[in-house]
Amino acid sequence: MHLVFVTSLIPPETPASGFDVANAAMLAALDERVERVTVLGYKWPGQPVGRQDDRMIVLGEMDARTQNASLATKLGWLGRAVRTGLTFASAKLRQKPSSSLAAELAALPPIDAFVWNSVQMAGAYPELFRDRPALFIAHNVEHQSARQNAAAASGAFERALYRREAALLEELEADLCRQASHLITLTDDDRKALGMSAEDATVLPLVTPAAVNAPSIEPRVDATMIGSWGWTPNRIGLEWFLQQVAPCLPADFTVEIAGDMPSDIRSPAANIRFVGRVEDATEFLLGGRIVPLASRAGTGVQLKTLETFELGMPAVATTSSLRGIAHLPHNVTVSDDPAEFASLMVKQAADARRIDGSAFHLAQKAALGDAMDRALAALGRDMAAFRAA
Repeated sequence: MHLVFVTSLIPPETPASGFDVANAAMLAALDERVERVTVLGYKWPGQPVGRQDDRMIVLGEMDARTQNASLATKLGWLGRAVRTGLTFASAKLRQKPSSSLAAELAALPPIDAFVWNSVQMAGAYPELFRDRPALFIAHNVEHQSARQNAAAASGAFERALYRREAALLEELEADLCRQASHLITLTDDDRKALGMSAEDATVLPLVTPAAVNAPSIEPRVDATMIGSWGWTPNRIGLEWFLQQVAPCLPADFTVEIAGDMPSDIRSPAANIRFVGRVEDATEFLLGGRIVPLASRAGTGVQLKTLETFELGMPAVATTSSLRGIAHLPHNVTVSDDPAEFASLMVKQAADARRIDGSAFHLAQKAALGDAMDRALAALGRDMAAFRAA
């Protein structure tokens, strides 16, 4: 079987974001089960990718994060979206002529099926990637996230853009669900939100590299947080933490927050420190006594939640941070009330007990394999029918 994994970004050699980690886990599971998987997508600027050259189609380098783009680039993306009727996210990716991509696909060994990894690239070239059976991996319910972003937007223009995005995404997601041989989601709530039956969809647990040879580190601060804070759902959670939780913490309770930070976000107090990008995300997280998991929006699974649990780190979590998590480790507490969240952070940090997260990791990995087997079996049945037609 030869699959083409159609994605916006090819996972780098060292995954840096939750999206990278999720993609790396999925590709590893596919590589173990399929004769050949060719990955098609863009690569992060300057970053080596963790694939063999003959099993990749690299469309170029791209940093598709809107907050990192110049005004001219943003206007270019917006103009392309309006001209083509595509979502803003897909318009960013439609940089090469369709004929060029078609030629690159034709040069590959015979393709049996596609894997649409989220909606962006499949939506960028609606005339491609639809002529064979396919798996559709929905990392999130994108139209719901766009609606949440619209509700959180500060200006009328931004709100209108998100509403347009939500309407187009809802139509695109419904179309991909109808055409796919099988749907893969990361939570059962997402499956239901996309209107798919349990027979036609599989919920895929994920793993991260966190639990593998994780070092033992003496904590240097009370709490550590890390994320891609420019992504709107993550930013919503960060702002809730900074504006409502942080003021309830004692002045000597230290929190370090790593990751790209939007320029308009400021630390509310001296004990909350922004440290930017870090070389080793796992080592950084282990430098805190606890991890606050402060998600307040979005869909899909929070990869930092999985990493925290696989590391055995104590945590205080919002209910939104626990999407897709069936069993909580005993050193995790839950609250959506800012004052209580802060109080639980202080209590957890005073009695910080890291536990062995390897059992959680192994259970997730086994479940991931079982779920991928189920999805590939459904794809195989559709491929057989496609060949017979």
